[in-house]
Amino acid sequence: MKNKPTLMNTSPVNKTQKTEQLTDAFRIFNELSQHLSVSYQGLEEQVAKLNKELAFAHSERLKTLEEKERLASRLEKILAALPAAVIVLDIRGKILDCNAVAIDFLEQPLLGQIWPDVIARSLLAVVDNPHEYRLPNGKRVNMTCRHLENNSGQIVLLSDVSEMRSLQDMLNQQKQLSAMGEMVASMAHQVRTPLATAILYASQMNNSVLDNEKRSRFSEKILERLQFLEKQVNDMLIFARDGRLAMETFSLAQLLDYLSEAFKDYAGRKKIDLKIINHAFDDEMLGNQNALRGALMNILNNAVDAVGQAGIIQLSVDQLNDHLRIVIKDNGPGIANAACQRVFEPFFTTKTNGTGLGLAVVNSVIKAHGGHVQAESRPGEGAIFALDIPCINRERFSLPGGFSGRNHNKNRNQKAML
Repeated sequence: MKNKPTLMNTSPVNKTQKTEQLTDAFRIFNELSQHLSVSYQGLEEQVAKLNKELAFAHSERLKTLEEKERLASRLEKILAALPAAVIVLDIRGKILDCNAVAIDFLEQPLLGQIWPDVIARSLLAVVDNPHEYRLPNGKRVNMTCRHLENNSGQIVLLSDVSEMRSLQDMLNQQKQLSAMGEMVASMAHQVRTPLATAILYASQMNNSVLDNEKRSRFSEKILERLQFLEKQVNDMLIFARDGRLAMETFSLAQLLDYLSEAFKDYAGRKKIDLKIINHAFDDEMLGNQNALRGALMNILNNAVDAVGQAGIIQLSVDQLNDHLRIVIKDNGPGIANAACQRVFEPFFTTKTNGTGLGLAVVNSVIKAHGGHVQAESRPGEGAIFALDIPCINRERFSLPGGFSGRNHNKNRNQKAML
């Protein structure tokens, strides 16, 4: 017996529910589609905006790079045209960059070199100016250093001052010639008075009524006046040379012995103690001994005049590497501050019978030796003259094997003279 097929029971209620569900699903799908469409449109707008911003930023970046390239090219042209040497150092003092003038001044190699080594190789210090150096070709340059930001290095500028120094030398020469004319005019009566005195005494020498004692005293007076004239002429000659002196080797001990004896003659019967203290361990010097004698005696004579009838004068010598430091001090009344600043000017004097050339000659002689001299004084506390002279003769000690021929024990004794 065959079974009959069973028909599904689909009520109208079930169909209505399915229809509503499908409708809701389509509605939700439409809402999601619409939302996705809006979101996609917003993304497209955002992408378009970002593309515009990126294009603008790229354009601005290109403009900035072009501006920097133009600026770099301009700076490069300026550095190339600059008449000074520019050297860029890193924090360790190594040369990172330089311009063509630096290579012309200092020669190769430069890049990657240590700056102090380049200075030792190509620059020679100038004694009278710590900021100036002399190049191997003879030019003089002024050095200026500036630190970079965050201490990341330095920039060194070397400026050629040779022409300026040449003009300054010409100006100094003109001043020297002008001073010479003034000196000749002012020295006329200084020479005439002692000369007239010497002539007067000399005219009496043949007088038969003179006894031997007066004749001897007249001879001393004539010799004294002639020695005064000789000193005036020597000062005039040294001042006229303007530092052009012949250099030769001499003994420091002999120079100090001469000063000791010459001091006795000038001090005469005055109760003035001269203490000479020599701490230099080298004795052989290189310089002009006669000029140094005259310069040092000028200071000692001024000290004698300042001290008066009784006092103490000390001359000390110390050696600092290749420099001699000579200090002369007295216990006199001292020098006024205003006068102390001008004591080395030609024809400036505080003495009634002075010429104003003594200390000017001292300054000229010391400069001719590559040194410098300075005066310090306070009223009532005496005066101090300090001379730094690079006159140690190093050629004598250039012996093989690093051997030095210095006599470390020579001239370390103290001399005293009443």
